[in-house]
Amino acid sequence: MHPATRRALYRRLRAANPAPRSELNYTSPFELLVAVMLSAHTTDKSVNAATSKLFPRANSPRALVELGVEGVKPYLRSVGLYNAKSRNLIGLSRQILERHGGQVPGERAALEALPGVGRKTASIILNIVFGEEQIAVDTHIFRVANRTGLAPGRTPLAVEQALARNTPAEFKRDAHHWLLLHGRYVCTARVPHCSRCILADLCEYPDKSAAAAPARRPAAQRPRRRRAAD
Repeated sequence: MHPATRRALYRRLRAANPAPRSELNYTSPFELLVAVMLSAHTTDKSVNAATSKLFPRANSPRALVELGVEGVKPYLRSVGLYNAKSRNLIGLSRQILERHGGQVPGERAALEALPGVGRKTASIILNIVFGEEQIAVDTHIFRVANRTGLAPGRTPLAVEQALARNTPAEFKRDAHHWLLLHGRYVCTARVPHCSRCILADLCEYPDKSAAAAPARRPAAQRPRRRRAAD
């Protein structure tokens, strides 16, 4: 993609959503860390349903450690892989208490050393909490970057590195949210909504016309043809 096209793409995303934010509900860096860790392989809606009950009961590392794995499990049943995530949540909380004085660390290596925290989660925390220009790549961003031609890559890391190189500095802080939301609601996996996409004329996706065509109605819903008069 030409640099001028890339800049125009980000300008449109910014104009449509000048102050993007995560759709996860949180009130502290630790709550955000927990929510992002829980969001792997599940929806933000499911995570918010779980944390709306969990956080009033325990929303700090110490409170979660006191609750324990078996105490956490009932709160996380709406979240995919909740057994493993319950163990990770307690291990994460214990490690933050023992190694970081109860505070969410601001270094990538320290974040990725926490149970259940990978590169994507660490990048989100560094971006939102610590203001770093990180672009975490999830399935939505991977899809949008490849379809549009913004930052093609065969792996999430390759896409992340391409986005880091190619995204103009003025857009880097919010690029993660813009691309994620675009992939979640417009550039969807099975049938992208190209007909209402604000980036359609800039996008290099070859199947836009097919994706934008109105769906063919089932035969039962089609108007019957009038028979010619005898």
